[in-house]
Amino acid sequence: MKVMSVIDIQKLIKIIGLKTFLTKLIIFLESDFTCWGTFHKSVRHATYFAQGAIELMPCANDQFYAFKYVNRYPGNTTQGKLSVISIGQLSDAATGYPLLLSEMTLLTALRTAATGALAAKYLAREEARSLAIIGTGAQAEFQVIAFNSLFPLQQIRYFDIDPAAMAKFSRNLAPYAFELIPCANIRETIHNTDIVITATATNRRMILFELQDIAAGTHIHAMGGDCPGKTELSRALLEAAKIVVEFIPQTLKEGEVQQCDASDIYAELWELVTKRKRGRENATEITMFDSVGFALEDFAALRLVYELALEHQLGSEIALLPEPDDPKDLFSVLIPFLNQN
Repeated sequence: MKVMSVIDIQKLIKIIGLKTFLTKLIIFLESDFTCWGTFHKSVRHATYFAQGAIELMPCANDQFYAFKYVNRYPGNTTQGKLSVISIGQLSDAATGYPLLLSEMTLLTALRTAATGALAAKYLAREEARSLAIIGTGAQAEFQVIAFNSLFPLQQIRYFDIDPAAMAKFSRNLAPYAFELIPCANIRETIHNTDIVITATATNRRMILFELQDIAAGTHIHAMGGDCPGKTELSRALLEAAKIVVEFIPQTLKEGEVQQCDASDIYAELWELVTKRKRGRENATEITMFDSVGFALEDFAALRLVYELALEHQLGSEIALLPEPDDPKDLFSVLIPFLNQN
């Protein structure tokens, strides 16, 4: 079995470049969403604790089985720990044997950003050049760079209640050719922008802005509401927007649309990718991708990493499982190490 550590992922990004990796990931995501009907799908299994949550996210087709272990512990940063960490596995569906064990903390940020960009391909105006982001935490830079891989962004407006997070965001994106505009409040941030990303770390229901605060034709990537009881937008805004989600049963439980009914959802993303339904239909409609993350995205990311790891000879091969000469004689693996006294 191949193991890809965070160091191996860093090496991979250095070899092929972040833009190339994101471009490939968007292609893999689009390919897998096109084959939506061939996948075994389920909502994620979540266990909630006072401090956070731990989730398992499985997805499979006839070739591969993948799952991700991921946590959400907002208070971890006060202990110098990440608020989200994850590990993923890709297995051979024909034998059930694991092929790849990979770090997925970085990969989750990358696949989340790539999925948002893929949705925007169908929902944002083609001429979109400005992006506003509310919440400049761990996801923020990934989002901007992924969206820029499909849209030639020029202006990035941003706001966070934490000045240190805003400074970090500005510092990390300084090498890129964006006009970075720090804003004093949310209304200033979203004023007359083409794409708005909401990515706060709130753990409760709140309203970041109202329908009248955004321009006609705005596309909203709503990604901050990702668990029960956590939302960022108003019911009125949701009712006015064309809403697209990843997987209706999961998004109704965790997304912005937990405030609504299934009838308020226009489509699942795969329906746009396969042309079953149209995305943006005019220049003035408000569109929204209510993204909570879905296991198919991890499946695509693991599939891509496995392919690239083999191509570039990255990662370590480890003997994690027993390999007896006779597969019907498991005990033989222990015999050389038994004390016969």
